[in-house]
Amino acid sequence: MTDVVIIGTGHNGLVSGLMLARAGLRVTMLEAADVIGGATRTERPFPKVPELQHSTGSYLLGLMPPELMRTLDIDIPVVRRDPHYFLPTPGEKYLLIGSQRTDNGIYSPRDIAADNAMQAELAQLREDYAPAWLTEPGTVEATAERFIRPALRETFVDLVRGSVMDYLKKFDFESELLLSMYAVTDGLSGINAGPDDPGTGHNFLVHNMCRLPGADGTWMIARGGMGAVSGTLAAAFKAAGGEILTSARVASVDTEGGAVSGVTLADGRSFKAKVVLGSCDPFELMKIAPVPAALTERMLPLQRTGTTLKVNLALSGLPTFKCLPPGAPSPFGSTIHLLPGSDGDQPLARLRAMWAQVQAGELPDEPTIEWYLHTTADPSLQDPAGHHSSALFVQSVPYGVPVDSYVDRLLDICELYAPDVRDLVADVFTLAPSGIESHFGITGGHIHHVDNTVALADRMPYVTGLPGLYAGSAGCHPAGSVIGAAGHNAARRILTDLSL
Repeated sequence: MTDVVIIGTGHNGLVSGLMLARAGLRVTMLEAADVIGGATRTERPFPKVPELQHSTGSYLLGLMPPELMRTLDIDIPVVRRDPHYFLPTPGEKYLLIGSQRTDNGIYSPRDIAADNAMQAELAQLREDYAPAWLTEPGTVEATAERFIRPALRETFVDLVRGSVMDYLKKFDFESELLLSMYAVTDGLSGINAGPDDPGTGHNFLVHNMCRLPGADGTWMIARGGMGAVSGTLAAAFKAAGGEILTSARVASVDTEGGAVSGVTLADGRSFKAKVVLGSCDPFELMKIAPVPAALTERMLPLQRTGTTLKVNLALSGLPTFKCLPPGAPSPFGSTIHLLPGSDGDQPLARLRAMWAQVQAGELPDEPTIEWYLHTTADPSLQDPAGHHSSALFVQSVPYGVPVDSYVDRLLDICELYAPDVRDLVADVFTLAPSGIESHFGITGGHIHHVDNTVALADRMPYVTGLPGLYAGSAGCHPAGSVIGAAGHNAARRILTDLSL
């Protein structure tokens, strides 16, 4: 008999487990895979380069609230990225954004003014909205009334409900390419939507909520890969008396007298508990638990498949970007943006054409690519031979479409910017949306569980309506990403309901 069973060992589940164990409860975490961490893993996925380490799921730590880290009393080692954005072109133009801006032909004075105005407004929204992440959610309007300063309440509501493109356009950027970069990296990352779709503004706001100490609003590299996040949390959880079992897939949540009584595993083992917390994705939880019909009817229409493709690369050396002159700051460690229309010809029209192809079930001719190469900032990931781990994070790719030959197309695109990259590829580990589904156990391969176009109280509730069954994953408030706030909020609700 245990007090609480937690299904899944993703970062949210580990946050919940740590809080509940420290409150004196007996907590057992059950993980279907043979490793912990969900999508916060550091793995060795390259058969041809077996000692090279790589973050195969999430790539960066950006959104975990510093208040949560203090509450948990944990310290995750991070490396600040400077510069943090690199926007190359196939010609001579480029832009590097960090503590200093290095620009060759992309920024205009109007763009600088627009960027400064946008960043100033986002800083105010970030400050106001942050406390809402560690509370149970309300409606968009109620949240604005409670947390957002009066001058920005209408802006907040319009941003959360509206499109990223509508928000960006109000700042009057001159460069369509710069506009496209912000729309893609913050508004479209990980979601099944296009730049003009409602709710993409919410995803944009979420991705601009980085408040980690020393980050200055940017996302950080976890030293040792993203497995450092789950590893740090798991060590603290075990030190608090918690138990983790791997290769323990939950087949059903059991009930007795209309309330939770425990779980049964696929191998027949059972665990008795009065509280079960699903830190798996909500749609998996609803498959294995007899949740009320009202919850199923509300959540199933929100289910979407993932549209991100992860092409993980082992490189024998560093690529050379032809747009960068000798002496330019190193772009490695930053998010490298390869965008449709980077040659200056109608970037926004080509971005919208990309999404139209995806909606038609086609692989886009010109996808958006975020290219990561973190081993320059964190050499601990390298193998003894000095290989670099890298990744192409591709938006948007339809679920179920074969992508093997598409990887060659993506490398062709990379070579428009860095002509030597194909010669450096020592191995490839590709995860299409269906591969993300099978590798990490996420329904539909959607990395945010519930699309981040869905906000606040419209996401999966912490309290399911079945007594004793709770949810606390990326599908809950505040959003999908490596945040941990959902795990915190679910644990707090459990402790309140148990009068602890």
